[in-house]
Amino acid sequence: MALLVMKFGGTSVADLDRIRNVAMHVKREVDAGNRCAVVVSAMAGQTNQLVEWTRGASSIHDAREYDAVLASGEQVTSGLLAITLQSLGITARSWLGWQIPIRTNNDHGIARIEAIEAGNLRERINDGEVAVIAGFQGIGPNGRITTLGRGGSDTSAVAIAAALGADCCDIYTDVDGVYTTDPRIVPKSQRIDKIAYEEMLEMASLGAKVLQTRSVEMAMVHRVSVRVRSSFDDPDSCPAVGSAGSAIVPGTLVCDEDDILEQRVVSGIAYAKDEAKITLLGVADKPGVAAKVFGPLADSNVNVDMIVQNVSADGTSTDMTFTVPAGDFERSRRVLESARDKIGYTDLRGALDIVKVSIIGVGMRSHAGVAAQMFSALADKGINIEAISTSEIKISVLIDAAYAELAVRTLHSLYGLDAE
Repeated sequence: MALLVMKFGGTSVADLDRIRNVAMHVKREVDAGNRCAVVVSAMAGQTNQLVEWTRGASSIHDAREYDAVLASGEQVTSGLLAITLQSLGITARSWLGWQIPIRTNNDHGIARIEAIEAGNLRERINDGEVAVIAGFQGIGPNGRITTLGRGGSDTSAVAIAAALGADCCDIYTDVDGVYTTDPRIVPKSQRIDKIAYEEMLEMASLGAKVLQTRSVEMAMVHRVSVRVRSSFDDPDSCPAVGSAGSAIVPGTLVCDEDDILEQRVVSGIAYAKDEAKITLLGVADKPGVAAKVFGPLADSNVNVDMIVQNVSADGTSTDMTFTVPAGDFERSRRVLESARDKIGYTDLRGALDIVKVSIIGVGMRSHAGVAAQMFSALADKGINIEAISTSEIKISVLIDAAYAELAVRTLHSLYGLDAE
């Protein structure tokens, strides 16, 4: 008998029919003898509506009240699912974050989980009750409701799985797993059966939307096995999880690298279109100049990614190119223009028509020549690389946006990821 945490996102609980479908997925596991905690998001579009109402009430509002309003979306869903499960003859009850409780810090809107007191929750689950938990929320040190920010329900689910010592955390969404790349660009892309935490973290941070980075980070730290599944699969045709949580079921398992018997050199290709490039020309080549450039950006909460620096032939000046999120482009330019005298550059140029394309794979740690293959293949297609960044398991390049799909398809084929 496995202990499962099942998480259902907004599209999975968008209306009563979909909530009934979710209930059938839960019933399948209960009928198989598994113990279940279910974490739910707000119904699709509900959180945006609550945000709109809050801003409509006042453009300047108390963050504590903002959280009180936003948390109501998950409260509705958890109650509706509990009622639906009860109508199927399943013992179930809803839980809000403060009732467990899920302890967070006091950063309203972007709170981080600090502790989960899961004793009472575990006892009720062991007694055969299905716990339907409102995701995305907790309780701060001042006793007020907090929300966890983007991807908060995924984070809630993984944290609860860690606190309960669950066999697996199944994240149900509108796709049936993690693919080697975007199937809309490469129809031959394959669903990955197993992917290492580190690979999933890179893919999530580089544009893959299946899981949020915070939930993957938490799963990696606490070694929680996470499986991505589709809530739109027929509940009656899907196998229930086995007694050890290891039955062969649809989806992608995110797990420790050591649990994957055969690793590809490259596991997936990711791309991100929301990038902007900034180039500072004629920057003085002397100690401390980088701090003068990136310090003001950091103070403005701008996240800088890829950085390339070219020193002039005489060694007196340098051109510095880096990327920032596209949404931060105008703010970054204003910050740098206001600091121009302090930095001492001659010109600032920017571009939004760029894309970051990345290859990811833990197998790169033990294989030489992966980068050379990548650069050669792109060159053969006439694709110019404007910047490069690397890690142990990732190589990212910045290219013209017009070549994004060609680059993704080329690299997907190059590393043998096309489905046969």
